[in-house]
Amino acid sequence: MAILSRRIGCLLFVIFLSSSIPSLSFSPADDYLVNCGSNVDSTVDNRRFVSEASEVKFFLSEGSVSLQGENLAPNVPQIYRTARVFARKAKYEFNVREKGTHMVRLHFNRLTSSKIDLSDAEFHVTVNGHVVLRNFNGNDDDSSSKVREFLIWVDAGEIVVRFVPSNDSKLAFVNAIEVISAPKDLIADVATSVSRDGTGKLSGLARQAMAVVYRISVGGRKVTPFNDTLWRTWLPDDDFFKTTVDGSSHKAYFTGRIKYRPGGASREVGPDNVYNTARVGSGMSWDFPVSTGYKYLIRMHFCDIASKSLGMLYFNVYINGNLAYQDFDISDSTGYVLASPYYMDFVLDLTADSNNPFGSSIIVSLGPSNKTSVNEHGVDAMLNGVEIIKLNNSMGSLDGFVSTDMILSSCPNRRNLSIFIALMAFVCIFMSFYIVAQRKKVRDDFGWTKLPMDVRQDNLKSVNQFAARKP
Repeated sequence: MAILSRRIGCLLFVIFLSSSIPSLSFSPADDYLVNCGSNVDSTVDNRRFVSEASEVKFFLSEGSVSLQGENLAPNVPQIYRTARVFARKAKYEFNVREKGTHMVRLHFNRLTSSKIDLSDAEFHVTVNGHVVLRNFNGNDDDSSSKVREFLIWVDAGEIVVRFVPSNDSKLAFVNAIEVISAPKDLIADVATSVSRDGTGKLSGLARQAMAVVYRISVGGRKVTPFNDTLWRTWLPDDDFFKTTVDGSSHKAYFTGRIKYRPGGASREVGPDNVYNTARVGSGMSWDFPVSTGYKYLIRMHFCDIASKSLGMLYFNVYINGNLAYQDFDISDSTGYVLASPYYMDFVLDLTADSNNPFGSSIIVSLGPSNKTSVNEHGVDAMLNGVEIIKLNNSMGSLDGFVSTDMILSSCPNRRNLSIFIALMAFVCIFMSFYIVAQRKKVRDDFGWTKLPMDVRQDNLKSVNQFAARKP
């Protein structure tokens, strides 16, 4: 009986403890998931994408059609089996309840269909006045599905996503749309600017429009949306990683508990599966090709999962050869707690750097500090994750030096063009009838008259000679 009582007591304690711990899953105030072109809901990574036939209406357009893909592999997710195709300008509107940064994800998979040829797709996309995609074909350089993610600040009201065919012979399409309010701590308003002249503070970041270019899990495997509280995808760093001739590195893995704490990185900033892997070593760098003409937010994720004791890990951080942070002490930054995550934000300006010696690349490097003390208990440097995020340019654009007004005013409207063609056809028909009527009137005015019977012989002879010259 005593044993049973103890077991019941333990069970009640576990239930109480579980109820007192906040849920690990993030619950956004605004959470729209739309399965475009479909009349049924779809579940992907335990998330339900609602059909356009649902009670909540987002889509506002004329002249669009839904398209079902053909000859698709059995493992293709349902949201990539259908698409909404536009022949002219169209938009989706989402009511927003919460002020702040919102994640807007657009899913593209250029379907094969005997009904519509999406190889003719080329279009622009704008979100709340920001050009986010220009002359996009939905496919880029491979046939896999694409997810484009943008971070858009919203004061109130709504988020409007517009799709505009690039010209009258082109089409636009989208397979799925996500609009999700971001956690308050996802985008800090202040970052460290890095240049040849040194470092400084840059504020006002939170209200910038942003496009996620790279999201990398350093030393680890691919992290899927199922394993991320914000449903993000993190790619392995193998394609970007380099070491110097005299450098060395190895991958580190951690099976213990990641210790999130106030003031550090939250689970929404970076998931466990990013912080429990790392690359450790010396002479390490990562090369990320980018487009010049923009500023870039570079977020670096750190979590000391390799040191055996505190106060042993110091190193320098460089961005494109410029010193971004000297003598970084990860123990001090994490409150002297091992396996506790931390991140740093830097901004690199490539807007006027046309003679960039690195070409169109952002190179993140880690080097030894003067305080580095490498022994059997220490390491040179370590990195767990990197994010490269593009900031909008002076035109408010994330894709080219062009504004939304320029996009909307320069693109033809097929409906107006049809009306114009019909009007011109009517004018042509009217002019044809008018010309025929005028010719008939001329013939009536100059009709034949009877010759007088008393024509003189010499005049009759002249008339016969003129007639004889006619062919």
